[in-house]
Parts: sequence; C-alpha cells; structure tokens
Amino acid sequence: MSTCPFHPFSAEYLADPYPTFASVREETPAFYSDELDMWVVTRYRDASMVMSDTEQFSASNSQDPLLPFCPEAGKVLAEGFGYTPVMTNLDPPEHARIRRHNMTAFSTRRVANLEPVIREITTSLLDDMLAEERFDWVAGLAYPLPINVIFELVGFPREDADMVKGWGGDRLTIMFGHPDESEQLRVAQNMAALWQYCSEHVQRRKVERADDFTSALLDIRDADHEAISETEITSVVMGLGIAGHETTTNLLANAMRLLAEHPDQWTEICADPSLIPNAVEEALRFDSSVNAWRRKARTDIDLGEGAVIPEGARVLVLLGSSNRDAAEFDDPDRFDIHRTGARRHLSFGKGIHYCLGAPLARLEACVAFEEVTRRAPDLHLADQQLDYPPIISFRGPRQLWLTRNRQDNP
Repeated sequence: MSTCPFHPFSAEYLADPYPTFASVREETPAFYSDELDMWVVTRYRDASMVMSDTEQFSASNSQDPLLPFCPEAGKVLAEGFGYTPVMTNLDPPEHARIRRHNMTAFSTRRVANLEPVIREITTSLLDDMLAEERFDWVAGLAYPLPINVIFELVGFPREDADMVKGWGGDRLTIMFGHPDESEQLRVAQNMAALWQYCSEHVQRRKVERADDFTSALLDIRDADHEAISETEITSVVMGLGIAGHETTTNLLANAMRLLAEHPDQWTEICADPSLIPNAVEEALRFDSSVNAWRRKARTDIDLGEGAVIPEGARVLVLLGSSNRDAAEFDDPDRFDIHRTGARRHLSFGKGIHYCLGAPLARLEACVAFEEVTRRAPDLHLADQQLDYPPIISFRGPRQLWLTRNRQDNP
C-alpha cells in the first residue's frame, strides 16, 4: 500500500497546501492516507477520470461525514433531519432524473435574470465597504453577495440570511473536518433546525408560488408527482441554501487575493474589463475554492506506477493538485490572467456531476469584479495573516483585509 506524508489538518497545509500537492503529485498518481483512511488521487488525468467515470466510482460518499456521528448527534439527525441524497451524492440512474428537473428549474433564463439583482446587491455592498479606508472583503462583499443571490434564487426572505447562515455555517466542519462530540451535537441541532426551515419554505411555496427556483420545482411536481418528491425538493433547496453560496464566497476571496498579490494584472483588468472572465477562470484553477472532493471505488483501479485503488476504498480527489499539474498546464505555478485553457480546471468537477451552479458563480464573480475595478482601482492588500478553516474540501480565507491607502502598505 503506497503512502505519502500528507497531513491535511496541519497548520502548514491549511495555510498553503500547494507545496504538499507538488510533492505528492511528483511521487505517485495516488497514495493511501492513514490519517483519513482514504486513497488520495493527485494528477489531472486521473482526477478527471475519477470524477467522470460513474461505472468505476460512486459519488454516494461525497457528503458523508469524515467521522461517524456521536450517538447524541446521530439521534438528533435521525429524529429531525429528513435530507435525502440529491445531485452531488447520488449515482445514476436516479441522478439523471433529479438533475434533469433541477436544470429545468435552474434555467439559463433564470440565471440571466439574476444579473440586475447581482449588480444591485454588489453596488449596495460596495457603497458601504468603500466608505472605509480599510475593510474586510469577505465580510463586506464575498460573503453577503452570494448568500443574498441564493436567497433570491430559492425564494428565502433576505432578512433571514444571518439566521440561516448561523444554522448552516458550521456544517462543513462536521462533513469535512474533525469536530469533537459537543461540536457534532451543536451542528446536528442546527442542521435539524435548518431542515425544518426549508421544509416550511417548501410548504409555503405550495400555496404561494413565486418566480423562484423552489416554485419551479413544485410546478414540475404538480405536472408529474413521480418526477420529484417533496422531500427531494426540500433537500435540493437546503443544499442550495447553505452550500450554493459558500464556494462562491471562497472564489471571490481567493480571486481578490490573487489579483491584489499581482498588482500588474489587477491594473490590467481595471483598464480592460473584458479580461475579467478569464481572470476568474485562472483564479479557479490556481487556488480552487473546492480543492478536494470524494468518491468511492466500485472495483480495483490501477492508476499505474504501483498505485492500485482497491474496491470499496474511499477516494479523495485533490482538485487543487490536479489544477497545478504540469502535464496539463504550462508553468502551472504561475498566476496568469491571460492563460490559454484556464477553463480546463476541475474546480467545478467533471462529467454528470459538473456543478449545476457554475454559470451563476461565474456571473457573480464577473459582476463583482466589473463593479469593484470600476469604482476602486486603487485597492491593495493590507498587512495580515490569512486564516483558513480546518476542512479538507473547501478553501478560502475567513477574512481578507484590503486598503485604499497605499501609505499603509508595508
């Protein structure tokens, strides 16, 4: 069994996993991690195959907790949490049914119609944030913009944002981290409360339809009760309500940091907004907001160089490592907004589980950077030590302090 030094909860790794990625990627296509009890896939070619090959790999474990729930937390979830697998953790053929209906409700028209809302929210947030000389980009824009857009999409009242975030904010720790039993219990209670909130929202929309994603799914169910169940609709709504914004928050934070660290490229996009879409793709490639995802091997898989993933093994796909693979990207450790082929990154996955919300995330990021470059071309990083959550799959700083006063920059 191949092993490599891999400590995904160490302070060094959380601060910057890319040196580790480079080391393990050079050594082997895959290795076994004792710490996670998982096989870890390191290279682009193999990651692409694992993410897209549903015959050899199941997605059923993609949102399982890393650790089993303690009895108290398990009891709370068993009694008050009715979530059922949908989309990211569902395999064919059921996955195709759910995704088809979600794509109908999450239409190109619905996403496009959100652009004025995104721009209105962005400008309002910038009005408040840019009034200060020094401000936290995450608290000021990267967090509130995506969550308010998702609320608009699913039909949650905007005034409930802080309450819903309070319930769902720590769930990533229970799914992708190592929480103690007291934290597990607290998060389980919050997840049960959030399930109740989403269930009540779906019931309300059954009698009070609106032009939102929840109503669109209920319209599909009204036309054919076999198409999608109320529990599945509630599960989809809950997934969007608490997960649909987190990755975009990280994208906005990571992209802003990278552009501020490369002031020549920041100056370029300020002068030419047409460069922004590819800058967003390069940020997704260079420092992915989802830098690892999970699968389960259905059979023995030989990746070469002695790396054989056994049937039944849990698999961690290092998307962040794959996006820096020199076999796929020239000079991969260089951030370059002009990079040809940046969009080949795996940050939104690949195959039938490709992220449904990718067009919305791209739209939000492009609008945000169009507005901020127009209004504040003099932004730069303030002196700070970045802090990242101790989880294995999502990456973005908890805070990102910026300033418009160059005299304060060391």
